[in-house]
Amino acid sequence: MRNLFYCFTIMLLIVSCSDSDDKGNDTSNLPVNFSIQGEILGAANQQVYVEAQSARGVIKIAESLTEVDGTFQIKGNIKGFGLYQLRVGKDQVKSVPLTLCPNDKIRVSANYATFEQLPKISGAKWTSAITKYMQIFNAFAYKQMNLINDKSIKEEDKIKQFFEIKKPLDAYAKSEMLKEPSNPANIVLTTSMTPAMGFENWDVENLEVLNKVLIAYKSSYPRSPITRSLAMQIEQIKSAYAEFKGTNSVSQEVPEINLPDPSGKLISLSSLRGKVVLIDFWASWCGPCRQSNPHLVDLYNRFKSQNFTIYSVSLDKDKEAWKRAIKSDGLVWSTHVSDLLQWDTPLVKQFGFNSIPFTVLIDAKGMVIGKNLQGEMLEQKIINALKK
Repeated sequence: MRNLFYCFTIMLLIVSCSDSDDKGNDTSNLPVNFSIQGEILGAANQQVYVEAQSARGVIKIAESLTEVDGTFQIKGNIKGFGLYQLRVGKDQVKSVPLTLCPNDKIRVSANYATFEQLPKISGAKWTSAITKYMQIFNAFAYKQMNLINDKSIKEEDKIKQFFEIKKPLDAYAKSEMLKEPSNPANIVLTTSMTPAMGFENWDVENLEVLNKVLIAYKSSYPRSPITRSLAMQIEQIKSAYAEFKGTNSVSQEVPEINLPDPSGKLISLSSLRGKVVLIDFWASWCGPCRQSNPHLVDLYNRFKSQNFTIYSVSLDKDKEAWKRAIKSDGLVWSTHVSDLLQWDTPLVKQFGFNSIPFTVLIDAKGMVIGKNLQGEMLEQKIINALKK
């Protein structure tokens, strides 16, 4: 069940790298406008961090050190409402989501062993919804893991049971989002409304819920990158759903790309004609891109013997950083190209995107058959294209 596992971190996938992302994040000389205090039992003398995602990866907002009894206080400055995380210790898994707003004064009570599963967060309008959602999610995750490990259940039956055990989580999220669309917590709860495993079992009415949240966010947080990211995500879902239902216009031929690889050799997209190709627009400095790379490696290794390949187009400026990222992430296919113009590349306008990662799937004839597909939907589209 390769794509069944549904983890809490997918909430971060809504954040993409945009050409209008903030260029800096130095808040050291700015006044304190949020604080978090509390206790984490069993976490003596541990570093505690408040972090945020950005185009450059994870950014540290503030940090502190727990006392011997696990108590802590951390203060800092944020530019506005957004999705942050509170992390304790060196373990990247020991983190919980925070939809912080300026002037928030938050209290956290938790046990180190279950920190990422059952924290109690209070002190702001969004904290009760997050706390409850994580409790329901923890119960769902426990059932899901048992389902994955149960070898007596057929794969197709596991999919059906997955959606059954996920119903309480989705129902709670939907109820909370409709009750208070402007609640900052909804940026986490939207995870339950998105088609994480394709559209086959997805309720299209979820789009109405997402739209209500977007309208409320545009009113309450018009300048937040979260609002912009949510708007882009909704448009991507609409486009993908239309394609799933077969209502898209006739496939168009993909524009030509002919750029140099890291050694300077020109590699044209048309030279791959005859193969199913996933064009991946990414960059070494894009955190979400780097997070999605393991999935691309998995897709390549599984389908490379079946006439499938990946054509990676980097929006880097630094050639050495680009080369290091290719090696570090294990992007073993040879078709890596870039004009090193970052957002000034004409491909942005030519392919019509303003954030990365952005993908275009083309069939063996060079016709576009999907854009910005993810997860199960992308995999199924590749499988269907390879059968033709």
